[in-house]
Amino acid sequence: MGAQLRVYKRRIRAITATKKITKAMEMIAASRIVKAQRKVAASMPYATELTRAVTAVATGSNTKHALTTEVEQPTRAAILLVTSDRGLAGGYSSNAIKQAERLTERLRAEGKEVDTYIVGRKGVAYFGFRERKVADSWTGFTDSPAYADAKRVAGPLIEAIQLDTAEGGVDELHVVFTEFVSMMTQNAVDGRMLPLSLDKAEEETGAKGEILPLFDFEPSAEDVLDALLPRYVESRIYNALLQSAASEHAARRRAMKSATDNAGDLIKSLSRLANAARQAEITQEISEIVGGASAMADATAGSDK
Repeated sequence: MGAQLRVYKRRIRAITATKKITKAMEMIAASRIVKAQRKVAASMPYATELTRAVTAVATGSNTKHALTTEVEQPTRAAILLVTSDRGLAGGYSSNAIKQAERLTERLRAEGKEVDTYIVGRKGVAYFGFRERKVADSWTGFTDSPAYADAKRVAGPLIEAIQLDTAEGGVDELHVVFTEFVSMMTQNAVDGRMLPLSLDKAEEETGAKGEILPLFDFEPSAEDVLDALLPRYVESRIYNALLQSAASEHAARRRAMKSATDNAGDLIKSLSRLANAARQAEITQEISEIVGGASAMADATAGSDK
Protein backbone atom coordinates (compact mmCIF):
# COMPACT_ATOMS: atom_id res chain seq x y z
CA MET A 1 0.00 0.00 0.00
CA GLY A 2 2.81 2.40 0.86
CA ALA A 3 4.45 1.92 -2.56
CA GLN A 4 1.14 2.55 -4.33
CA LEU A 5 0.60 5.76 -2.36
CA ARG A 6 4.07 7.00 -3.33
CA VAL A 7 3.27 6.32 -7.00
CA TYR A 8 0.09 8.39 -6.77
CA LYS A 9 1.88 11.28 -5.07
CA ARG A 10 4.66 11.25 -7.65
CA ARG A 11 2.15 11.36 -10.50
CA ILE A 12 0.23 14.19 -8.83
CA ARG A 13 3.42 16.25 -8.51
CA ALA A 14 4.32 15.63 -12.17
CA ILE A 15 0.84 16.54 -13.44
CA THR A 16 0.72 19.64 -11.23
CA ALA A 17 3.98 20.84 -12.80
CA THR A 18 2.58 20.18 -16.28
CA LYS A 19 -0.60 22.06 -15.40
CA LYS A 20 1.43 25.14 -14.44
CA ILE A 21 3.21 25.04 -17.81
CA THR A 22 0.02 24.66 -19.86
CA LYS A 23 -1.66 27.44 -17.89
CA ALA A 24 1.26 29.77 -18.59
CA MET A 25 1.18 28.88 -22.29
CA GLU A 26 -2.56 29.52 -22.36
CA MET A 27 -2.09 33.01 -20.90
CA ILE A 28 0.75 33.82 -23.30
CA ALA A 29 -1.29 32.72 -26.32
CA ALA A 30 -4.29 34.76 -25.13
CA SER A 31 -2.14 37.90 -24.89
CA ARG A 32 -0.72 37.37 -28.39
CA ILE A 33 -4.13 36.91 -30.02
CA VAL A 34 -5.04 40.56 -29.40
CA LYS A 35 -1.81 41.81 -30.99
CA ALA A 36 -2.32 39.53 -34.00
CA GLN A 37 -5.91 40.72 -34.45
CA ARG A 38 -4.75 44.35 -34.43
CA LYS A 39 -2.20 43.59 -37.14
CA VAL A 40 -4.86 41.90 -39.27
CA ALA A 41 -7.16 44.92 -38.93
CA ALA A 42 -4.31 47.32 -39.71
CA SER A 43 -3.39 45.45 -42.90
CA MET A 44 -6.90 45.39 -44.36
CA PRO A 45 -7.21 49.01 -45.64
CA TYR A 46 -3.99 48.78 -47.66
CA ALA A 47 -4.95 45.41 -49.15
CA THR A 48 -8.44 46.66 -50.00
CA GLU A 49 -7.29 49.83 -51.74
CA LEU A 50 -4.58 47.95 -53.60
CA THR A 51 -7.14 45.47 -54.90
CA ARG A 52 -9.38 48.37 -55.95
CA ALA A 53 -6.47 49.90 -57.87
CA VAL A 54 -5.74 46.63 -59.65
CA THR A 55 -9.44 46.26 -60.49
CA ALA A 56 -9.55 49.78 -61.89
CA VAL A 57 -6.55 49.16 -64.14
CA ALA A 58 -7.88 45.80 -65.30
CA THR A 59 -11.35 47.11 -66.15
CA GLY A 60 -10.05 50.32 -67.69
CA SER A 61 -7.75 48.68 -70.21
CA ASN A 62 -7.55 45.71 -72.54
CA THR A 63 -4.02 44.78 -71.50
CA LYS A 64 -3.31 41.08 -71.07
CA HIS A 65 -1.30 40.55 -67.92
CA ALA A 66 -0.49 37.62 -65.62
CA LEU A 67 -2.17 39.50 -62.77
CA THR A 68 -5.62 39.58 -64.36
CA THR A 69 -5.68 37.36 -67.47
CA GLU A 70 -6.55 33.69 -67.18
CA VAL A 71 -4.76 31.15 -69.35
CA GLU A 72 -7.16 29.31 -71.63
CA GLN A 73 -5.78 25.87 -70.78
CA PRO A 74 -3.73 26.13 -67.56
CA THR A 75 -1.35 23.23 -67.06
CA ARG A 76 0.59 24.16 -63.93
CA ALA A 77 -0.36 25.67 -60.58
CA ALA A 78 1.45 26.69 -57.40
CA ILE A 79 0.10 26.28 -53.88
CA LEU A 80 1.37 28.29 -50.92
CA LEU A 81 0.60 26.38 -47.70
CA VAL A 82 0.81 28.26 -44.38
CA THR A 83 1.38 26.13 -41.26
CA SER A 84 3.05 26.77 -37.89
CA ASP A 85 6.61 26.48 -36.66
CA ARG A 86 5.56 25.09 -33.27
CA GLY A 87 3.16 22.45 -32.07
CA LEU A 88 0.76 22.31 -29.11
CA ALA A 89 -1.92 24.06 -31.17
CA GLY A 90 -4.46 21.28 -31.57
CA GLY A 91 -5.37 20.54 -35.18
CA TYR A 92 -4.27 23.93 -36.53
CA SER A 93 -1.48 22.74 -38.85
CA SER A 94 -3.08 19.38 -39.72
CA ASN A 95 -6.31 21.10 -40.85
CA ALA A 96 -4.36 23.42 -43.16
CA ILE A 97 -2.39 20.48 -44.56
CA LYS A 98 -5.60 18.52 -45.21
CA GLN A 99 -7.07 21.52 -47.01
CA ALA A 100 -3.94 21.75 -49.17
CA GLU A 101 -4.16 18.04 -49.96
CA ARG A 102 -7.78 18.42 -51.08
CA LEU A 103 -6.85 21.40 -53.25
CA THR A 104 -3.93 19.47 -54.77
CA GLU A 105 -6.19 16.56 -55.66
CA ARG A 106 -8.71 18.92 -57.22
CA LEU A 107 -6.10 20.68 -59.34
CA ARG A 108 -4.57 17.39 -60.47
CA ALA A 109 -8.03 16.13 -61.42
CA GLU A 110 -8.22 19.19 -63.69
CA GLY A 111 -5.02 18.05 -65.40
CA LYS A 112 -2.65 20.50 -63.73
CA GLU A 113 0.78 19.88 -62.27
CA VAL A 114 1.20 21.29 -58.76
CA ASP A 115 4.22 22.98 -57.18
CA THR A 116 3.99 23.32 -53.40
CA TYR A 117 5.50 26.18 -51.40
CA ILE A 118 5.38 25.89 -47.61
CA VAL A 119 5.55 28.28 -44.68
CA GLY A 120 6.15 26.70 -41.25
CA ARG A 121 8.15 23.77 -39.90
CA LYS A 122 5.08 21.56 -39.44
CA GLY A 123 4.28 21.61 -43.14
CA VAL A 124 7.93 21.11 -44.07
CA ALA A 125 8.17 18.13 -41.72
CA TYR A 126 4.95 16.61 -43.13
CA PHE A 127 6.22 16.71 -46.71
CA GLY A 128 9.78 15.76 -45.73
CA PHE A 129 8.63 12.66 -43.84
CA ARG A 130 6.73 11.51 -46.92
CA GLU A 131 9.68 12.40 -49.19
CA ARG A 132 7.53 14.67 -51.32
CA LYS A 133 9.07 17.46 -53.36
CA VAL A 134 8.69 21.05 -52.17
CA ALA A 135 9.45 23.96 -54.49
CA ASP A 136 10.51 26.26 -51.63
CA SER A 137 9.93 26.70 -47.90
CA TRP A 138 10.29 29.32 -45.16
CA THR A 139 10.35 28.92 -41.37
CA GLY A 140 10.93 30.87 -38.18
CA PHE A 141 8.30 33.62 -38.27
CA THR A 142 4.81 32.07 -38.26
CA ASP A 143 3.79 33.28 -34.79
CA SER A 144 4.70 36.92 -35.50
CA PRO A 145 5.14 37.59 -39.25
CA ALA A 146 6.42 40.90 -40.59
CA TYR A 147 5.88 42.45 -44.00
CA ALA A 148 9.50 41.64 -44.84
CA ASP A 149 8.66 37.95 -44.36
CA ALA A 150 5.72 38.23 -46.76
CA LYS A 151 7.97 39.97 -49.27
CA ARG A 152 10.53 37.17 -48.99
CA VAL A 153 7.84 34.53 -49.57
CA ALA A 154 6.30 36.45 -52.47
CA GLY A 155 9.56 36.68 -54.46
CA PRO A 156 9.70 33.11 -55.84
CA LEU A 157 5.92 33.07 -56.42
CA ILE A 158 6.00 36.28 -58.46
CA GLU A 159 8.91 34.91 -60.47
CA ALA A 160 7.01 31.66 -61.12
CA ILE A 161 3.85 33.41 -62.38
CA GLN A 162 5.88 35.59 -64.76
CA LEU A 163 7.69 32.64 -66.37
CA ASP A 164 6.32 30.36 -69.06
CA THR A 165 5.37 26.87 -67.93
CA ALA A 166 8.04 25.47 -70.27
CA GLU A 167 10.64 27.34 -68.22
CA GLY A 168 9.28 26.17 -64.86
CA GLY A 169 6.63 28.83 -64.43
CA VAL A 170 2.99 28.42 -63.36
CA ASP A 171 -0.37 29.58 -64.68
CA GLU A 172 -2.11 29.95 -61.29
CA LEU A 173 -1.21 30.81 -57.71
CA HIS A 174 -3.28 29.45 -54.82
CA VAL A 175 -2.88 30.04 -51.10
CA VAL A 176 -4.01 27.79 -48.23
CA PHE A 177 -4.17 29.37 -44.79
CA THR A 178 -6.29 29.42 -41.64
CA GLU A 179 -8.86 32.18 -41.54
CA PHE A 180 -9.46 33.78 -38.14
CA VAL A 181 -13.21 34.01 -37.56
CA SER A 182 -13.38 34.30 -33.78
CA MET A 183 -11.60 33.18 -30.64
CA MET A 184 -13.37 29.83 -30.90
CA THR A 185 -13.56 29.41 -34.69
CA GLN A 186 -10.69 29.22 -37.17
CA ASN A 187 -11.24 27.71 -40.60
CA ALA A 188 -8.65 26.32 -43.01
CA VAL A 189 -9.46 27.87 -46.40
CA ASP A 190 -7.97 28.04 -49.88
CA GLY A 191 -8.25 30.69 -52.54
CA ARG A 192 -6.80 31.57 -55.90
CA MET A 193 -4.43 34.49 -55.62
CA LEU A 194 -3.59 34.85 -59.32
CA PRO A 195 -4.99 35.42 -61.86
CA LEU A 196 -7.19 37.88 -59.99
CA SER A 197 -10.91 37.31 -60.40
CA LEU A 198 -12.40 40.75 -60.98
CA ASP A 199 -15.87 39.74 -59.73
CA LYS A 200 -14.42 38.35 -56.51
CA ALA A 201 -12.18 41.39 -56.11
CA GLU A 202 -15.18 43.70 -56.39
CA GLU A 203 -17.01 41.69 -53.73
CA GLU A 204 -14.04 41.81 -51.37
CA THR A 205 -13.60 45.56 -51.75
CA GLY A 206 -17.32 46.36 -51.66
CA ALA A 207 -17.19 47.80 -55.17
CA LYS A 208 -19.68 45.34 -56.68
CA GLY A 209 -21.83 47.29 -59.14
CA GLU A 210 -19.90 50.50 -58.51
CA ILE A 211 -19.04 52.59 -61.57
CA LEU A 212 -15.29 53.11 -61.55
CA PRO A 213 -13.82 56.40 -62.83
CA LEU A 214 -11.91 56.53 -66.11
CA PHE A 215 -8.14 56.58 -65.80
CA ASP A 216 -5.22 57.47 -68.03
CA PHE A 217 -2.26 55.16 -67.46
CA GLU A 218 1.30 56.41 -67.79
CA PRO A 219 3.54 55.17 -69.20
CA SER A 220 1.08 52.32 -69.95
CA ALA A 221 -1.47 50.06 -68.29
CA GLU A 222 0.92 47.12 -68.60
CA ASP A 223 3.66 49.01 -66.75
CA VAL A 224 1.18 49.94 -64.02
CA LEU A 225 0.18 46.30 -63.62
CA ASP A 226 3.85 45.28 -63.55
CA ALA A 227 4.34 47.69 -60.66
CA LEU A 228 1.19 46.57 -58.84
CA LEU A 229 1.80 42.82 -59.22
CA PRO A 230 4.49 42.49 -56.51
CA ARG A 231 2.58 44.77 -54.12
CA TYR A 232 -0.65 42.83 -54.61
CA VAL A 233 0.93 39.41 -54.05
CA GLU A 234 2.87 40.65 -51.02
CA SER A 235 -0.24 42.17 -49.42
CA ARG A 236 -2.30 39.02 -49.95
CA ILE A 237 0.44 36.81 -48.51
CA TYR A 238 0.95 39.19 -45.58
CA ASN A 239 -2.75 39.11 -44.77
CA ALA A 240 -2.75 35.29 -44.96
CA LEU A 241 0.26 35.12 -42.64
CA LEU A 242 -1.36 37.49 -40.13
CA GLN A 243 -4.67 35.63 -40.11
CA SER A 244 -2.81 32.33 -39.73
CA ALA A 245 -0.80 33.74 -36.81
CA ALA A 246 -3.96 34.89 -35.03
CA SER A 247 -5.56 31.49 -35.69
CA GLU A 248 -2.47 29.68 -34.40
CA HIS A 249 -2.51 31.61 -31.12
CA ALA A 250 -6.25 31.02 -30.71
CA ALA A 251 -5.85 27.31 -31.42
CA ARG A 252 -2.93 27.05 -29.00
CA ARG A 253 -4.88 28.89 -26.29
CA ARG A 254 -7.82 26.52 -26.73
CA ALA A 255 -5.56 23.46 -26.71
CA MET A 256 -3.69 24.62 -23.62
CA LYS A 257 -6.92 25.44 -21.79
CA SER A 258 -8.19 21.94 -22.57
CA ALA A 259 -4.88 20.46 -21.36
CA THR A 260 -5.04 22.52 -18.16
CA ASP A 261 -8.61 21.43 -17.47
CA ASN A 262 -7.75 17.79 -18.16
CA ALA A 263 -4.76 18.03 -15.83
CA GLY A 264 -7.00 19.41 -13.09
CA ASP A 265 -9.47 16.56 -13.55
CA LEU A 266 -6.66 14.00 -13.49
CA ILE A 267 -5.22 15.51 -10.30
CA LYS A 268 -8.63 15.23 -8.65
CA SER A 269 -8.97 11.61 -9.73
CA LEU A 270 -5.47 10.72 -8.52
CA SER A 271 -6.06 12.56 -5.24
CA ARG A 272 -9.16 10.42 -4.62
CA LEU A 273 -7.17 7.27 -5.37
CA ALA A 274 -4.34 8.44 -3.09
CA ASN A 275 -6.80 9.15 -0.28
CA ALA A 276 -8.36 5.72 -0.74
CA ALA A 277 -4.92 4.09 -0.68
CA ARG A 278 -3.97 6.02 2.46
CA GLN A 279 -7.22 5.05 4.18
CA ALA A 280 -6.66 1.43 3.21
CA GLU A 281 -3.11 1.61 4.60
CA ILE A 282 -4.35 3.14 7.88
CA THR A 283 -7.09 0.51 8.14
CA GLN A 284 -4.57 -2.26 7.56
CA GLU A 285 -2.23 -0.84 10.20
CA ILE A 286 -5.08 -0.61 12.71
CA SER A 287 -6.11 -4.18 11.91
CA GLU A 288 -2.54 -5.35 12.45
CA ILE A 289 -2.29 -3.49 15.75
CA VAL A 290 -5.63 -4.88 16.94
CA GLY A 291 -4.67 -8.35 15.78
CA GLY A 292 -1.33 -8.14 17.56
CA ALA A 293 -2.95 -6.91 20.75
CA SER A 294 -5.49 -9.75 20.61
CA ALA A 295 -2.73 -12.28 20.08
CA MET A 296 -0.78 -10.96 23.06
CA ALA A 297 -3.90 -11.01 25.20
CA ASP A 298 -4.62 -14.60 24.26
CA ALA A 299 -1.01 -15.59 24.96
CA THR A 300 -1.10 -13.91 28.36
CA ALA A 301 -4.38 -15.58 29.25
CA GLY A 302 -2.95 -18.99 28.30
CA SER A 303 0.13 -18.53 30.46
CA ASP A 304 -1.97 -17.59 33.52
CA LYS A 305 -3.72 -20.91 33.34
